[in-house]
Amino acid sequence: MSLLERLNNDMKQAMKNKEKEKLTVIRMVKASLQNEAIKLGTDLTEADELTVISRELKQRKDSLHEFEKAGRQDLVDKIHSELAILEAYAPKQLTEEELTNIINETIEEVQASSKADMGKVMGALMPKVKGKADGALVNKLVLQQLA
Repeated sequence: MSLLERLNNDMKQAMKNKEKEKLTVIRMVKASLQNEAIKLGTDLTEADELTVISRELKQRKDSLHEFEKAGRQDLVDKIHSELAILEAYAPKQLTEEELTNIINETIEEVQASSKADMGKVMGALMPKVKGKADGALVNKLVLQQLA
């Protein structure tokens, strides 16, 4: 079942169960997917869908940090619940250990030896972990391995 089909089914279920917040989040994600399809001018591939979901998650995480800094607990709670709904549509995230293994393999593949090779490593690594790991965490771990 494609992501769009899953979203449509979940949207119908949310309407039946009168889950307003879930319904709102699903509609936002569907709108983002449709906007991306219009922008690209073609149907979305699985990778494109994953990019959109990752973007939505990142936007909410960024908002969460800003709301926490501003002391807006009401908005923090709202963002937490939206994140929980969105994460159901994202692929399973890699653990730090799994991520470190992939990073080490990639470093060997591209024969990186110093921080100067960071770009080569990240270029080869990001397609492997796209949507499965936070970019900031990947960056931090790569720097640790190259140090």
